[in-house]
Amino acid sequence: MKTLDAFARRLFAFGAGLSMALVFAIIFVNSLRRYTVGQSVSWGEELPIYLTIYGVMFGLALAYMQDRHIRFTILTDFLPDAARHKLFAAVDLVSCITGIALAFSGHAFAVRRGHIDASGLKSAGTWLAETTGIESLVWISRVGTWQYAIALGGGLLAVAALLKFIERITTSKAAPA
Repeated sequence: MKTLDAFARRLFAFGAGLSMALVFAIIFVNSLRRYTVGQSVSWGEELPIYLTIYGVMFGLALAYMQDRHIRFTILTDFLPDAARHKLFAAVDLVSCITGIALAFSGHAFAVRRGHIDASGLKSAGTWLAETTGIESLVWISRVGTWQYAIALGGGLLAVAALLKFIERITTSKAAPA
């Protein structure tokens, strides 16, 4: 279980870090082009927004697994340790169910709007499809591709909450009564 937990943490950290690195690189290159050539890349304004959303979703899952998410503890601090532990385990299950529901609704939303073009990315998707001859690369220019971050975030939250639940249950059984 520790191997799976460590792998999930690394995956979530890598996804969040990669997203933020790409955002930085795109904004940096776009800024250099704007001030040196006088023209920015057409997709350089919109793509960082979508990549940031994906990065937040990976970061959300990582924060949940590390138990570093926002939590109001004004009432739970007064509970005995055993009751607090059970309450947090119950919250993990509710968060897992919420993540699954979010993944389903995000999927439905992205599929419903998947055919709409993202204005700033249309030229990049069309260019890629024409240059490579791979028509399926047009997905890059579709809004649904980037709105799928909600579905991914829900799935990541569900996985993180389930792993955290298993960790809490395992540690409570291992601890002496």
